[in-house]
Amino acid sequence: MRHTIALLVIAALLAACATTTSSTGRRQYVGAVSQDQLNQLGAQAFTEAKQKGPLSTDARQNAYVRCVVNALVKQLPADQQRVAWESAVFAENEPNAYALPGGKVGVNTGIFGVARTQDQLAAVIGHEIGHVIERHHDERITRQMGAAGAVQLLGALAGDYGQLATQGGSMLAQTGFLLPGSRAQESEADVVGQRMMAQAGFDPRAAVALWQNMIAAGGSRPPQWLSTHPDPQSRISELQARANTLVPTYEQARAAGRRPACG
Repeated sequence: MRHTIALLVIAALLAACATTTSSTGRRQYVGAVSQDQLNQLGAQAFTEAKQKGPLSTDARQNAYVRCVVNALVKQLPADQQRVAWESAVFAENEPNAYALPGGKVGVNTGIFGVARTQDQLAAVIGHEIGHVIERHHDERITRQMGAAGAVQLLGALAGDYGQLATQGGSMLAQTGFLLPGSRAQESEADVVGQRMMAQAGFDPRAAVALWQNMIAAGGSRPPQWLSTHPDPQSRISELQARANTLVPTYEQARAAGRRPACG
């Protein structure tokens, strides 16, 4: 009976899903969970990540990341600016970063080896925030609601397990919050992130250097972060072309006093 009820609820949720359009014009299928639920999942995933650690206790690193995040957040829509954005730096060598619904940003110390300037770090973080504001996590969960793990996910959302976790893995794994997005999502996050960084007063041309550094760091085997991303060389060409069109936006931001001095 419980299983049948769960399936009926899932069916109702899927019926309530909607097709929408992202800021880049891409059609999206979203709405299986509410924004409040997404924020709750993001907060839980972030808490689990921090508990697992290890966290960096370097005050300068934490202030550096927080400064870049704050500068970018000021360029978000009003509803996203009202979120209490929070960042954490993890003492991990893998060059990685992510952002979650509810305003959570995680950065590994390994990213500093490839994001060597504040502008390059803004390219990384802007890309990750782009995933959040373009509702990519919502898209993933909406797809997963029809998958084999839907009953577990629904039960967790309803509080059946006492906390947002399931047998065999945390919500962090179940929702795929920290897994790479689709290539369409990654390309869209590139567009949104590069635009955001230019609006915030970070040089959009730094995104090109950042991805060149990422590829070089991987040698013959690209970093795991790039595994589902678009073809590296095509991506660099697109970033370069877009950077050229965004230079006026960057210059206008600087003229207007948006001159981040993060480090």
